[in-house]
Amino acid sequence: MASLPGTPVFAPPAELPEWAARAVNLANPRLGARALGASDDFFAEVGRMLNPDPAAFVPGKYDTNGKWMDGWESRRKRVAGHDWALVKLGVKGVIHGFDVDTSHFTGNYPPAVSIEATVSASDDVATLQAAEWTEILPATPLGPNSHHLLECGSSDAWTHLRVNIYPDGGIARLRVYGRPVSALESLAGDALVDLVAMENGGRAVSWNDASFGSSVAALLLPGRGINMGDGWETRRRREPGNDWCVLELGAPGTVEKIEVDTAFFKGNFPDRCSIQAACVSGGTDRSITTQSMFWQTLLPEQKLSMDAVHCFAEEIVQLGTITHVRFNIFPDGGVSRLRLWGRPAR
Repeated sequence: MASLPGTPVFAPPAELPEWAARAVNLANPRLGARALGASDDFFAEVGRMLNPDPAAFVPGKYDTNGKWMDGWESRRKRVAGHDWALVKLGVKGVIHGFDVDTSHFTGNYPPAVSIEATVSASDDVATLQAAEWTEILPATPLGPNSHHLLECGSSDAWTHLRVNIYPDGGIARLRVYGRPVSALESLAGDALVDLVAMENGGRAVSWNDASFGSSVAALLLPGRGINMGDGWETRRRREPGNDWCVLELGAPGTVEKIEVDTAFFKGNFPDRCSIQAACVSGGTDRSITTQSMFWQTLLPEQKLSMDAVHCFAEEIVQLGTITHVRFNIFPDGGVSRLRLWGRPAR
């Protein structure tokens, strides 16, 4: 009788540098990122490389092509050349760097990787292969079973990547850390849009705590949270005060409706929340954070409840055009999503 697969072993998280810790994973499928194709993915389907969960190794697990691996893995190349994969980013963005993770790939990792980028309105593989590509990460050595945090020197915004491995092998995970570029200026019509949504260029600037859950950036992801780990959650506060985060809108605009979603947070939702806002010109993230303590009130303190979407409209103070908000929760707890519905300034 064949033995059953063993208990999965999960890869440890990467120790992220500052340029990655405060960035967004533009290759997150939750944002709409997907693998479009690869020269070869015989051993492990290329789409697994973008899985937001940690890479797993399952002892004793095999499929019809061999050992099951959690990532993208091509067969052993017996001809000249190298393998590649095409990835569509979830949102157009400026890339700060990458985590090329070879966790659990020991004798089958690629010795080197390079990454190219392009801007395209098409996801067709043949069209993309014929596109003009720019190298944003030169050929870089890789090692076995480890995270490789690699900075990107490009300051342009991109929509698609071509990941080249030399000559073949496997990558467990690819994280593309960067900043979404706003598409709000190109939107036509007067329909309300979520000004702080990540896909519209919204981003987390700073926060005082994010001990549990995903990160503050999860507040800005599309859709409702999938579980209690998919949101912003702070530790239990044992001293006076409250927790907060500062968020930048994708474009300056006026807010007409606010949604605070505490999905899955039941014994740990905040008692109350409030929002301050300002129209900021210039400054750094650090100076903006300092200023935020004195911003005007956009939403006065409101009572929250467990596992619910809270909608506010009449309670909103009309401040005109704003660019940033400070989201306060009292005293601590977890929030799944924050939506700031409004109209971009024209």
